[in-house]
Amino acid sequence: MKASLSFNRRQFLKTTALTAAATGLPGWFLRREAAEAAPAAVKRPGPNDRPGIALVGCGGQGRGDAGNARRFGDIVAVCDVDATQAAAAAAQFADKGKKPEVYSDFRKLMERQDVHVIVTGTPDHWHTLVNLLAVQTGRDVYSEKPLTLTIDEGKRLVKAVRQNQAVFQVGSQQRSDRNFRLACELVRNGRLGKLQEIIVGLPTGPREGPFQAIPVPTELNWDFYLGQAPKMDYLGVRRVKTVDRKEQVSYESKSSHWNFRWWYCFSGGQMTDWGAHHNDIAQWGNGTELGGPVEVEGQSLVAMIPGGYDAAAEYEIHFKYENGVRMTVTDGKRAPNGVKFIGPDGWIFVTRGQIAASKPELLEEKLPDNAVRLYRSDDHMGNFFECVRTRKAPITECEIGHRSISIAHLGVISIRMGGAKLGWDPKKEEFAGERAGEANRWLAREMRKPYDYSFIA
Repeated sequence: MKASLSFNRRQFLKTTALTAAATGLPGWFLRREAAEAAPAAVKRPGPNDRPGIALVGCGGQGRGDAGNARRFGDIVAVCDVDATQAAAAAAQFADKGKKPEVYSDFRKLMERQDVHVIVTGTPDHWHTLVNLLAVQTGRDVYSEKPLTLTIDEGKRLVKAVRQNQAVFQVGSQQRSDRNFRLACELVRNGRLGKLQEIIVGLPTGPREGPFQAIPVPTELNWDFYLGQAPKMDYLGVRRVKTVDRKEQVSYESKSSHWNFRWWYCFSGGQMTDWGAHHNDIAQWGNGTELGGPVEVEGQSLVAMIPGGYDAAAEYEIHFKYENGVRMTVTDGKRAPNGVKFIGPDGWIFVTRGQIAASKPELLEEKLPDNAVRLYRSDDHMGNFFECVRTRKAPITECEIGHRSISIAHLGVISIRMGGAKLGWDPKKEEFAGERAGEANRWLAREMRKPYDYSFIA
């Protein structure tokens, strides 16, 4: 029987030090020799095998993704720091009376040799550590969007995916929708003339508060949930109602589960939530899915309530691309939810379930046989598992997801710097020009120990 992954790592560090002392060989040389001689942590399944799947993050979105993935593999384990959510997932994915094994620490789950695919459905600030450990231990990954909490995290993840030759699909499923693909193919083939402008409309975020500290549910490991985020109270609303002349007290969380999205320590509001979807389509249509803008300037349009959610609820962000295209990302009070491409010959608007144009012929006229054709997928999860079998790149591979969410991160940084106008170098992935030094400090965030990168070392 193979020793567990964590045992191997700890034991390896000890034995390397002892061997180095006994033989005089340098530690770096011994580590390299051991790494080259060691088998892969997990043997990838063959093209005809049914892979073992583990779900990390058992909220509604995670369970939805796992249910979708179940068409192509077997769910053998689930993990969540909320015991109630983990138990619900285990019950949902029971097969012939046998439930997947339940974990509260994803590192223990990844010691298993029968887990080939990780479905990551955690809150945003946990995506990177889970995904890094998954690819470093030989797994393929389907990760919910937004891919990362910071641009630096994305750069690290892209590098790890390449080094480990992992198949990595980001859950930006709009790329597997024919309306979005059609819109982007038309734009890429000059149907509007030279693309001039893109308007991205996102939902308006909530503006609520102030909140108060409430009791942490017994089933939730709040410190683990916080992870790299700064230490904070479990916030929410206390409600009292009278039933049969007796007071009944209940609590509604405003800082966990669905509501993590509205806090910068966990996420970036609708700018990173829906922005991960629509900015991805904007980049695809613009032909910059592996690049980005050269300038950003954004502002919050309404003050947030002290003691309440802090991610901007209403906003307007302006981007400029090297090809001359200008893009505006704004909230639902100022633009409909979707992506509008504008050129001298008209506009095309696309959103879920709808594509429209300023003139019918912009959509109805057939593209020539030699037109640019974009990656076709009609089943986002199916595309991922096909690529797990064939080792092809999926439609929303890691770098594409990283570049798409980088747009949102740039907007958040500009807003948090008071509406700064900032230059951006998409090749170096760093700010340039005025205030670049200050802005570059926002590319990464301090990670609370022990939940930094050493947590998965």
